[in-house]
Amino acid sequence: MIPDPIQIEIEKQLGDEIKSANSVSGGSINQAAKVEMRGGRDFFLKWNKAAPDDMFPKEKKGLELLKSAGAGLHIPNVLAVGKAEGTAFILIEFIEEQRGGKDSSAKFGKQLAELHQVTAHNYGLEYDNYIGRLKQPNNKKADWVDFFIEYRLEVQLKQAVDAGKLENGTVKQFNRLYKKLPDMLPEEPASLLHGDLWGGNYFFDQEGRAAIFDPAVYYGNREIEIAFTYLFGGFSGAFYDAYQEVFPLQPKFNERKSIYNLYPLLVHTNMFGGHYGRQVEQTAARYS
Repeated sequence: MIPDPIQIEIEKQLGDEIKSANSVSGGSINQAAKVEMRGGRDFFLKWNKAAPDDMFPKEKKGLELLKSAGAGLHIPNVLAVGKAEGTAFILIEFIEEQRGGKDSSAKFGKQLAELHQVTAHNYGLEYDNYIGRLKQPNNKKADWVDFFIEYRLEVQLKQAVDAGKLENGTVKQFNRLYKKLPDMLPEEPASLLHGDLWGGNYFFDQEGRAAIFDPAVYYGNREIEIAFTYLFGGFSGAFYDAYQEVFPLQPKFNERKSIYNLYPLLVHTNMFGGHYGRQVEQTAARYS
């Protein structure tokens, strides 16, 4: 099932032969497999014939940045990144998914709070990367509202309107919203963020520790990360309670959640269309 050129390249880089490969879920855009090597090691492989050349290398850099934070989260190691006859791939540590213990969610909330306490002087990152298959610009800005408007909302909004997935009238709603944001969004340090933290991008490992993957890292206001965890569910009350105990959110966060979630909703509009666009329009109308 793995393309022969990729198999050859992996065996060359690891100095070991692939014994077996079984298809697993790799998200919405990639093919994926659990790979068992003859030497006894197991890995998780993703590949994509249409992936930009830098997509998987940027994913590797993001995982390494998260791991360097030392927050205690299980960040998978990357074993190989490459391209074989036009198909890009990334090979990472295979982590066995488990249910987690009674304290796992609380520990996850605590560790995410510790990750968010790793800060930078500016919002953004030294390089652009991807959220899903979409480019995510990370030009540095000193002001969060400016960064959020220019490099999160505007980029995705323009793409959606140009593709006919949102009406031109939505632009006027966003322009009205932009004028209100300086008074609506609180000042926060630029925290290290996973960037794409929804329920499908984490699980608990055999030790009950949260493993997080498929990042879209940058330094941003941590409220956008916590808001996204609410959008599709999958996070427990114990997770939020523990986070609040370590790094309390500013008052009235619940009133701002939907504003931050305009970004992932715009991303989903551009990737999948359909009802996500209607959610964007309804949210923009409510705040504008």
